[in-house]
Amino acid sequence: MSTALQHLIELLDLEPLEVNIFRGVSPKEDRQRVFGGQVAGQALVAASRTVSEGHVHSLHAYFLRSGDPKVPILYQVDRIRDGRSFTARRVVAIQHGQAIFHLSASFHRQEEGLDHQAAMPEVPAPESLPTFRERLEPYREQLGDWVDRERAIDIRICDPIDVHPSRWRNPQGYVWMRAEGRLPDDPMLHACVVTYASDMTLLDSTVRPHGLVWAPDRKLMMASLDHAMWFHRPFRADEWLLYAQVSPSAAHARGFATGSIFSRDGRLVVSVAQEGLVRKLE
Repeated sequence: MSTALQHLIELLDLEPLEVNIFRGVSPKEDRQRVFGGQVAGQALVAASRTVSEGHVHSLHAYFLRSGDPKVPILYQVDRIRDGRSFTARRVVAIQHGQAIFHLSASFHRQEEGLDHQAAMPEVPAPESLPTFRERLEPYREQLGDWVDRERAIDIRICDPIDVHPSRWRNPQGYVWMRAEGRLPDDPMLHACVVTYASDMTLLDSTVRPHGLVWAPDRKLMMASLDHAMWFHRPFRADEWLLYAQVSPSAAHARGFATGSIFSRDGRLVVSVAQEGLVRKLE
């Protein structure tokens, strides 16, 4: 397990303070605001710590305010419902006395039922693609030490490395991802790691049609507004997952994107939808 992945697991291991109240911290990195995937992952951990049976099957979240990476985040869980098949939880993340994030999550006891899915797209194998560091190397002058930073999630972008990101004009993109090391077998941890990772690249699809991915002077403000996920089938976050992403629309300073996450053997395991602020600064 990489050091970065170990730090991510520690990040997701919240401190219980009182019944239904947990505390999380942010990594010691040079960030202006807390990464949205971190808050979503930690909130899902808080919700799951109050559930005795069932697996998470959906979550719906709103990013209300920018998180302060210098102070802890309190997660307050409301036990909305404990049913025989479904359990519902509401989580509010609090900093400086104000709500910065809201999550609703539902857990379901496993049942047998109908089964069908969309087909997985055909894309290059992850082993044939450059690492994230190799892809960023041409931009070292602009990105500095960020290129060499160890990452908890191994990301392989399917676009050809010899095509500049400003020419990625298709609103659809494909990314392979997996945890950088072997995780414990806890399915809830795998769900939380994928929740964390699902916020890393999805909004990029909203600026692809405009040639603004990784543009050094793109002069954009981008931030997640809301995020939803549906967990369909079991998976491991430490095995390759294909994240197929598309942006059907961008308008009024908001970009909308959806994602389908497939296991290596072609099973559709998670669906994602997100809207984000995409505001021009010039």
